[in-house]
Amino acid sequence: MDVDEICRLVWRAGGAVRRTDLPCDWRSLDRALASGKLLRLARGTYALASRQPAQQAAARLRGVVSHASAAQLWLMEVVSAPALPHVTVPRNRRLSDADVVRHWADLPPADVEGGVTTPLRTVVDCARSMPFPDALAVADSALRRGLVRPRELRARAEATRGAGRSAVRRVAQHASEKAANPFESALRGIAVEAGVLGLEPQVVLECGDGRVRPDLLHRRLRLVAEADSFEWHGRRRALQGDCRRYDDLVAEGWTVLRFAWEQVMFDRPWVSRTLRATAARCAVTADVQRSFSTAA
Repeated sequence: MDVDEICRLVWRAGGAVRRTDLPCDWRSLDRALASGKLLRLARGTYALASRQPAQQAAARLRGVVSHASAAQLWLMEVVSAPALPHVTVPRNRRLSDADVVRHWADLPPADVEGGVTTPLRTVVDCARSMPFPDALAVADSALRRGLVRPRELRARAEATRGAGRSAVRRVAQHASEKAANPFESALRGIAVEAGVLGLEPQVVLECGDGRVRPDLLHRRLRLVAEADSFEWHGRRRALQGDCRRYDDLVAEGWTVLRFAWEQVMFDRPWVSRTLRATAARCAVTADVQRSFSTAA
């Protein structure tokens, strides 16, 4: 059996196999290993060299790629990439591997696809284990890409039992396919944790001479929260457009808050306090205006 044929067999098996499932002689296997196309991950376990590190780790441990690593393989956007691969193994498995983040669970077959937790299971696992803003970003991305439907996420949250149940339900309640990116999702997650509820992502407004679409908008409070990254806003033309857009919003009575990526990532307590204090002030203003309107 030649090298390419062996690689095709391994690919058809999901990218990793046990030696007992590989119908070739030892000499052919040695040639495949020498070619660099096949890797020996552990005793009796082989995988394609083209596989992602998380997939290789899962094959080596006879586990399943899960949590943030599974989210990446499904091309869900995450707030920050995991430093180590996440792998889930059966509860009775003992592991000493320090190069992975280990999780123990007896996964039903319906929760695994091709050696990776399914998108729905991945969103649930991330909701259980990540800070809420980060988990919300994963769920938003899964909905945005059509990997998970809102109804099935809510149903899975209702059916979830045990540790992390409330976290899963919270993510399912606030997840939205309208969110544009994980940075914006994380900002909305911080707002929810701060008790600032009702911020909607990507709402189109008639403002000034045209239309604007703020990252997050609270209709009743007339509050806008922008997630400003240097990547998108660091050029002169983008800066000019931002200034005009924000000034038009302020001129029409909106309060505009702008948060940098570094603040959302590394200074969440300050972001939370700022959102909470500003929302409280906007609520007072909205109540006063409502009183005047009622009296008139």
